[in-house]
Amino acid sequence: MEEATNEATSFRLQRGGRLDTVRARLRDMMKRRRWRWLAYVLLVFIGAIFLFWLLFARDLPDARTLLDYQPPLPTVVRDIDGQPVYSFARERRVQLQYSDFPPMLVNAYLAAEDRTFFSHHGLDYPGLARAAFQGLMSGQTPRGTSTITQQVAKNLLVGNEVSYTRKLKEAILAWRMESVLTKQQILELYLNQIFLGRNAYGVQAAARAYFDKDVGDLKLHEAAYLAILPKGPANYRPEVHMDRALERRNWVLGEMLRNRFITQGQYEEARAQPLGAVRQRGSGYSAVGGYYIEEIRRRLIAEFGEAAEHGPNSVYAGGLWVRSPLSPFMQEQAARALREGLLRYDSGKGWSGPIAKIDNLDRWESELAASNLGIDYADWTVAVVLDKSGSSASLGLPGGQTGTLPRSSALLADRRNGRPTFDSLKPGDVIAVKPEGNAYALRNVPGVSGGFMIEGVHTGRVFAMQGGFDARLSSYNRVTQAMRQPGSTIKPFVYAAALDNGMTPASIIVDGPFCVWQGANLGQKCFRNFSGGGGGAQTMRWGIEQSRNLMTVRTAAQTGMDRVVRTIKAMGIGDYQPYLAFALGAGETTVEKMVNAYAMLANHGRQLTPKVMDYVQDRNGQVIWPRNWKPCQGCNAEDWNGKAMPRFAHGGRQAMNPMTAYQMVHITEGVIQRGTATSLRDLDRPLFGKTGTTNGPTNVWFVGGSPDIVAGVYVGFDQPRNMGGYAQGGTLAAPIWKSAMAPILKDMPKTPFVAPAGVRMVRVDRRSGKRVYGGWPSDDPRTAIIWEAFKPETEPRISMRRDELEERAREDKPAAARRDVSRDFAGEQGGIY
Repeated sequence: MEEATNEATSFRLQRGGRLDTVRARLRDMMKRRRWRWLAYVLLVFIGAIFLFWLLFARDLPDARTLLDYQPPLPTVVRDIDGQPVYSFARERRVQLQYSDFPPMLVNAYLAAEDRTFFSHHGLDYPGLARAAFQGLMSGQTPRGTSTITQQVAKNLLVGNEVSYTRKLKEAILAWRMESVLTKQQILELYLNQIFLGRNAYGVQAAARAYFDKDVGDLKLHEAAYLAILPKGPANYRPEVHMDRALERRNWVLGEMLRNRFITQGQYEEARAQPLGAVRQRGSGYSAVGGYYIEEIRRRLIAEFGEAAEHGPNSVYAGGLWVRSPLSPFMQEQAARALREGLLRYDSGKGWSGPIAKIDNLDRWESELAASNLGIDYADWTVAVVLDKSGSSASLGLPGGQTGTLPRSSALLADRRNGRPTFDSLKPGDVIAVKPEGNAYALRNVPGVSGGFMIEGVHTGRVFAMQGGFDARLSSYNRVTQAMRQPGSTIKPFVYAAALDNGMTPASIIVDGPFCVWQGANLGQKCFRNFSGGGGGAQTMRWGIEQSRNLMTVRTAAQTGMDRVVRTIKAMGIGDYQPYLAFALGAGETTVEKMVNAYAMLANHGRQLTPKVMDYVQDRNGQVIWPRNWKPCQGCNAEDWNGKAMPRFAHGGRQAMNPMTAYQMVHITEGVIQRGTATSLRDLDRPLFGKTGTTNGPTNVWFVGGSPDIVAGVYVGFDQPRNMGGYAQGGTLAAPIWKSAMAPILKDMPKTPFVAPAGVRMVRVDRRSGKRVYGGWPSDDPRTAIIWEAFKPETEPRISMRRDELEERAREDKPAAARRDVSRDFAGEQGGIY
């Protein structure tokens, strides 16, 4: 029994099992030469694949990124009517979908570049082998034979390096792309991306650049010409290589016939056609608003960045659509009026010198083009002096043309040294000329400059902005960048602070000597009026209308300069220290800020922000600026749906008491009717505004407008200097304002300024400010009785009877006549004295 049990429980332990069996068999196989060599080959193959991946494929981009690829597109600016007026582009391109490309055009590119495109998987193997063999035999890097897929890979993912390494990477990516994208998607990328000369990227931009057509309107011979350009646009420029271009175009037509894309009849007809390319032109947009457009560009770059690396919505690659309030008509009037005013001031002062200098006259054409200098005024143009003899000078003109400047057309005195201008010319000088007969005459770009801006009262939209004589001569924008002393245009805000602190338009202020002690170091400072002396006790209205400095500083001192500068800051003009000189415009500000502040006055003191852009859309139409933009639901309804009409809420805070703002507008209407800007009175409509002239005078201003639009003009030198006694706000700035605004206002309704709730309109004696009973205002600007605006409970209590007014008028008539002469002279002055 015991023996049987031992036999039943005995067993054998074996370690390793199947794993040892496999190992044993592998050892047996490796002892055989055939299997050993096969293993070596396999290891080498795996190592080669790994090495190939390490050297060529490891850092390649993912082809799937092309599914979301967005080509660089220009940013297009539209005007107030929605019409395109400018584009910011480094690559002129219009992105189309595959369905937008006509089959004829697609076939032309297939015939020229890749006839087996729809049958291969990204690579043309016979072509690759042939190119590699030819490269090895010649000792040069292989070129050409790339499929369309490879060209897309090169242009978008690999780069243009000429090497075998790049070719290998290109091939790898082409294979991957064919696995990710459809053939139609690859062709869409290709036809939108390729460079075709004349700064045209993609076939739609090229169709416009060479034939001034859209792709859908191209004829067969035109499509064939575009198909020859990817290999080298410079080789087939119609202006230089017409024969070469025709020969290559006909070759494409032959390839299209050979691949049965066209018939024999189509081939013969297209081959007989001339090339038909138009001359190379500019962007096609008008030259309106150079300074305005540049201001938009600056603000877009600050918001979204300049190039593609700065973000998907960059200015030069993001394909933005910018809607601006730019009015071409208003812009044209502003530019014309400012230029004419600058030329009028500058006439008779001699030549101000060359615009620029070109050093290398052997390359004058390219250097003149690279300088981007130009003049968009009348028929003027820039020219470079190439040579000069005793009787004439030879000129180089834009586009490579030449001309002659006779000595007789350049005999303006040189303002710097009194020499004849012709003697001052030197080879390399860039000057302004205009055609005159068969030659050219010298013209002078004014040394003085200025700025003009027009803004909407209710929205802050900027309708026009002219920042100098010409943006291509100087991009420095005197509207937004030039910090200048505003002179007497600051006075309405000084008096507004007084109105907020107990004064009224009828308050009596002494127009007499006023001195302040400035401390031991500075001593006593005494202010004076431009004409000297003073007018005695006068109303606030008279002081503003006649721009009396002594009354202004006395008012500022009584109100408190801390309150005055607080009001000025609230209106966005500037942040000044509480010194009395700032009450006369000694601080610095810009035309943009002053125009906006006056627009806020007309807007009942509600804050405005000057807008050169209404909104910005990305390439897909999504509004991306302003950040808080919301659509107006129901605004585009075809008919009334019975619900409440959409209404826009007032934007911006209340920067000034609305009654104070209206009082100041009402008072400054008198500046046009009786004061320093009476030259505007014959416009015969409700207008308000204020002139300004600073010490020297160095700056002259006028800012004002109607209940709907406000405009401002400034004139002065970039490096401030004395402009001469003639230069005053009323004699130089106001006429420029009138010249621009007369045609703009002509067709606008004559809308009166509307008083806000609470304002009391009271009849007063214009000279004394006393309340009047028994008489009524008339349309005569010199009428003794006027309507005056008062806040509740501030109107005058002391009154005058009608017989008193008539008696005083009889007694004062001779004196009044004498006063009118000196008053008009003194009233047209302003500024710091």
